Amino acid sequence: MVNRLASAMSPYLRAHQDNPVDWREWGQDAFDEAAARDVPVFISIGYATCHWCHVMARESFSDPSIAAFLNAHMVNIKVDREEHPAVDASYLAQASAFTGQLGWPLSVFATPGGAAFFAGTYFPPAPVSGHPSFRDVLNAVMDAWTHRREAVNANAAAIGAAVTAAAEHNATATVPTREQIDAAVAALASHEDREFGGFGGAPKFPVAPILRFLLSIPSGAPLAVRTLEALARSPLVDQVDGGFFRYGTQRDWSEPHYERMLYDNALLLDTYSEAYRQDTSRTWAAESAHGIARFLTGTLQLPTGGFASAQDSESVIDGKRSEGGYYARNAQEREGLAPPALDEKVLTGWNGLAIQALARASVIFDRADYLESARWAADYLLENHRNPNDTLVRASVAERRSSARATLEDYGMLAGALLELSLATGELPYAQAARSLLDQTLAAGTTVAVFGEPGGGDPVLTGRGIALSGDPSEGAYPSGISATATAAWQLYLVTGDRHYSAAAEAAMAPIGELALANPMSFGASLRLMAALSGSPRQLVVVAPDGENSPVPDGVRHSPADIVTVVSEQQAREFSAAGFELFDARLAVNGRRVAYACEAFTCQLPTPV
Repeated sequence: MVNRLASAMSPYLRAHQDNPVDWREWGQDAFDEAAARDVPVFISIGYATCHWCHVMARESFSDPSIAAFLNAHMVNIKVDREEHPAVDASYLAQASAFTGQLGWPLSVFATPGGAAFFAGTYFPPAPVSGHPSFRDVLNAVMDAWTHRREAVNANAAAIGAAVTAAAEHNATATVPTREQIDAAVAALASHEDREFGGFGGAPKFPVAPILRFLLSIPSGAPLAVRTLEALARSPLVDQVDGGFFRYGTQRDWSEPHYERMLYDNALLLDTYSEAYRQDTSRTWAAESAHGIARFLTGTLQLPTGGFASAQDSESVIDGKRSEGGYYARNAQEREGLAPPALDEKVLTGWNGLAIQALARASVIFDRADYLESARWAADYLLENHRNPNDTLVRASVAERRSSARATLEDYGMLAGALLELSLATGELPYAQAARSLLDQTLAAGTTVAVFGEPGGGDPVLTGRGIALSGDPSEGAYPSGISATATAAWQLYLVTGDRHYSAAAEAAMAPIGELALANPMSFGASLRLMAALSGSPRQLVVVAPDGENSPVPDGVRHSPADIVTVVSEQQAREFSAAGFELFDARLAVNGRRVAYACEAFTCQLPTPV
């Protein structure tokens, strides 16, 4: 059997290279073979730090008899959901027709045309509590494929059509009003767990985008603060290395799933930094932020400068595999133990979240080391994650680049990060790179979707009509639409170009109704909608060339939407490059001054 995963970019795929299952990577050739053999396609989707993915690999994919059945009767594809998020999104949507318990590993059985006709998540090796064994599932799938093919094809086609139709949005809608957004806050508050913080019962996730949204508006801030303070003192925090685990299996945040994800920690760093900026007496917020930053820069940041995607939950202790055993030990007890492995896959979008959070934190906490970490990662991405035609690379590991198309989240998250880094450093090239990325997404847009993916989306999904066009769904981190629209709004605030603000509004308006009805799933979108419904504030501090005195707390902790400190020369460079906010921004009588503006209407400069 040919080992097709040995050279895969994804560490998750390479972890399965020795399975007896004849795995293929995601691609057209797998579906072509299924059509030629007239067999279904088995698509197994997971990621490197997924606990139950590891379990199913040990129980089923390492079993020679199960592997023999899969190899004889199906074409088998292994997918890293973090490398191919569009594939994951499409099949999650299709799987919802078969199960309400969505998650990973996602196990999908599809026709050679790519449409799912059955799906589930983890299947045990033997029946448990009414759940069929994986062998039973395989037998049932092949029975349906062999004896009820017409019904299988009809159902698969109907599900595929329903999924793509559900991605269409109301193009005549408008951005929600502040009153409607406040009503969404009230709906969220009705689900608050007043005893332990957070929302609902177990399992309980931090859902950082919702907390960041709530912090951004007066009606939501107290709710966010209660949850953030509870989280800061919860078992979800690694008290030794800093950083947050992915979620708690219990209502009090205890018994965590111990993987630590880059996106969770990046977004929580930004959220705790904002909580401290709003009220510097919240020492718990500062401590949490510094703990997260320590984890990001000390554990996840790789020698190249890029950030690894995650740290695993499992490690080997005393010769035995242990779920969370490493994290249950104190600092002294961890000495001599090998820490859980990193998924060293560098994802452009998730790295953008970390860069943006560290750049903002560097300003709020006056930490030059945070800024240097952010700059290091950004420079690595700009050097190594751009193609010759200026499009982005989705993912890489060391010298290996993924063949997966970069997604809208990659463009939006990196553009937002580069803008934030530009504001923190005063360096124009980062802002110019951000503008280039956003201009590419606007050029790739259509009459249906304002922002498009340069180079197009996944060709296999598109060719089979199962791509989710403009998928707005969010959860643990922003969607590609909300990330790109937010970056466009930020770009408007420094350029004055209403083309960007109009694009942000046009992207948000069609999903406003959906976000108001399901606020827990649209935190990043709601935060942008709230900003669009208000009047933006900008603060530009201009210092004489050569001055490097400390920035006052009043500037670092300003509530303005845009905060930046530049020299006169830097202000001239920004202005000449078309960033209107910096027009005629000069020091006064050789002294550093602040220009406080509201929607580009500025007060007289004030010494700071």
